[in-house]
Amino acid sequence: MLIPRISVIASRFIIICAVLGTGSLGWSQTDSWARSDDEGTCSNRTLHGDYGFTVEGVILAIPGVMLPPGAALPLRGVGIVHLDGRGNLSQVDHVLVNGMPPPAAWTPGSGTYSLNSNCTGTAVINVPGNPLSPLKLHLVVVKDGKEFHTVVEANAVTSTGIKIE
Repeated sequence: MLIPRISVIASRFIIICAVLGTGSLGWSQTDSWARSDDEGTCSNRTLHGDYGFTVEGVILAIPGVMLPPGAALPLRGVGIVHLDGRGNLSQVDHVLVNGMPPPAAWTPGSGTYSLNSNCTGTAVINVPGNPLSPLKLHLVVVKDGKEFHTVVEANAVTSTGIKIE
């Protein structure tokens, strides 16, 4: 059936998005820019450790799957991502697509991220078996690296990651 296939694909897509954090298509207001301790600006070292995140949005397109015109599949999820401070990430998430749970309770993913000195950056997340993989995200780091916000290219999916302390 089309709905279970879309649900599996969307679940994996959402998981990846969730890893990179939420936010919105606009810039997030924060009290301060994230900075690495020794440079005063952002670098890959600014994000390090474990971050809990939420994912929210709609899937607008799935490669190889015809959605009715104007159709969008809502998704919501949670997860944990580990960022190593050197540009590598690994995560697990649980994402509901169109209200349907994923095939496995927790879906793993891995990838890379790169931060610019102005605390903007990009990430790529790979989820084995997911036709939407790799997911490409844009991100912004806030609150001195304690939080980040992401948006996924080609779909209306955002996430917010908050450092676990």
